[in-house]
Amino acid sequence: MNKKDIIEAVADQARISPTQAKVAVETMTATIKKGLKTDHRVALVGFGSFSVKKRAARNGRNPQTGEVIKIKARKVVKFNPGQPLKDAAN
Repeated sequence: MNKKDIIEAVADQARISPTQAKVAVETMTATIKKGLKTDHRVALVGFGSFSVKKRAARNGRNPQTGEVIKIKARKVVKFNPGQPLKDAAN
């Protein structure tokens, strides 16, 4: 399922136009991004939670040459699914 499919599903289930559904989906994703930047955690009860984690600097290898390269530390987004979402996948 991709973004277009989600927009179509929201439009059908909410009985709104695809344009309104697109605004709703884009607003939700923008709000999650903003929440991760400010609070570093966004929890959607029954769905899951997004959080920001720090990944330490480490050494890696160039797969073509085998040369050791340094990978910088950075922040990454982590998603933990809620129990209802886990149950839906089974």
